[in-house]
Amino acid sequence: MNLHLKVWRQKNPATKGALVSYEARNIPEDCSFLEMLDLVNEDLLSRGEEPIAFDHDCREGICGMCSLTINGIPHGPSETTTCQLYMRKFKDGQTIYIEPFRASAFPLLRDLAVNRSAFDRIQQAGGFISAHVGAAPDGNAILVPKTDADHAMEAAACIGCGACAAACPNASAMLFVGAKVTHLAALPQGQPERERRVLAMVRRMDAEGFGNCSNYLECEAVCPAEISTTVIGQLNRDYAHALAKESL
Repeated sequence: MNLHLKVWRQKNPATKGALVSYEARNIPEDCSFLEMLDLVNEDLLSRGEEPIAFDHDCREGICGMCSLTINGIPHGPSETTTCQLYMRKFKDGQTIYIEPFRASAFPLLRDLAVNRSAFDRIQQAGGFISAHVGAAPDGNAILVPKTDADHAMEAAACIGCGACAAACPNASAMLFVGAKVTHLAALPQGQPERERRVLAMVRRMDAEGFGNCSNYLECEAVCPAEISTTVIGQLNRDYAHALAKESL
């Protein structure tokens, strides 16, 4: 495959960025999007040019590091992470626009790399439990109904990639926060901190500059873990309940 790339290049946050044209030639259909960028970077290095900076780690769709916006869609034209997006999704000769995630709470570092540590700080604010759960043999010591366990596991599938915030017109992080709150709220081990957790995480989310949910549902559409927006409803209910109790 031969492709025309329009890649966002920006040396640092203080300099002005722009889309720069590159040619990606002889790209195998079975390579991933990040592998395609690797091939482009090898070509740039062979010509003595600066390679394109982008985030990556596991390349297995687990870590959530590969925060690229491809043709205007976070992670590209597939409900998966960028590293699991394969070039057979594109056509020979196609022009592909590649930009970083666009959200005010994800400041750009360089080229396609953004700082998503705001998610880490939200998680640190309340995404934990104090209950002692023991070792592996103690897994069945506290019985959990299967429906509750399934609900918790579906929410826990969130990898914190940030695509939800990047896709939302308001740059809302409520799908991410809702997933973290919901998966612990569904389990008995998550009850001791339940009210404190939702208050702390929502307030940290607001402090980081994320917007509110306006039900565009773009977050659900691009989520590689297919997290449902029902977790936002759970988040709102838990937050309203905790806020009411706090005001008593």
